[in-house]
Amino acid sequence: MNALTTQRLGLPRAIEPPLPLPRFPLTSLALLAATLPLVAFLVLPLLVLLGRTAAAGRLGEYLASPLVVAALRLSLLTTLITVALTVALGTPIAYLLARYRFPGRAAVDTLLDLPMVLPPAVAGVALLMTLGRRGLLGPALAALDVEVGFTTAAVVLAQLFIAAPFYVKAAKQGFAAVDPALEQAAAIAGASSLETFRHVTLPLALPALLGGLVMAWARALGEFGATIMFAGNFLGTTQTMPLAIYTAMERDVGAALALASILVVVSFAVLLGVKALLRPC
Repeated sequence: MNALTTQRLGLPRAIEPPLPLPRFPLTSLALLAATLPLVAFLVLPLLVLLGRTAAAGRLGEYLASPLVVAALRLSLLTTLITVALTVALGTPIAYLLARYRFPGRAAVDTLLDLPMVLPPAVAGVALLMTLGRRGLLGPALAALDVEVGFTTAAVVLAQLFIAAPFYVKAAKQGFAAVDPALEQAAAIAGASSLETFRHVTLPLALPALLGGLVMAWARALGEFGATIMFAGNFLGTTQTMPLAIYTAMERDVGAALALASILVVVSFAVLLGVKALLRPC
């Protein structure tokens, strides 16, 4: 639906360009002084980390080590699978929560938010007690010759449990922000429910969905507690980059610095790219 159609129907515009922010007044030194401590606290450790890694001068050597290569490959594979599952499973429930009222809606919404505030170790224990060999579903899975705990699948499930709520929360807000009048206008014009979702709802909610997806990916990439409790720490099978950093700190600090620097650079690049993509034209 274009802007002309929206105007003819007398509907509000779907996306209004944001007003430009005013320039920072140089006279507000108190505001600047109050801002700098937290910025310095958040940025300085990262700069020190990158500086120590560069000073070591062996980044190329560490990047070629089996520990780093295996952890990087596993992290990328598992987080991509986690992101795909998050979109497939999280989008319907986010749309449902954003658009419909039903009994127990508040309870469902709260339960979906719960993993974001739970300690990751608690999530790992809960998954182990449910899907582990001696867990609730363990005997049924064993009968099917399926083992989940301490496998690569356990890594994906641990990441999904922790990261998916970040996407669901953002997607719910994105869907809720879409004006229902625009969807109604598309339906009046003869569009089916699927066509309305694809051509009206989804494009308008896309910035929120992408933002939530990046947050979910970043959370999955950095997941440690649930993974080590449910999947263990086995090289090439369950040892993701955060676990590899933990292991390397006991043996080779340089490898740990290299892994940590990779995580910082990759995370920053992804966030910067998404912000540039979503910046209003």
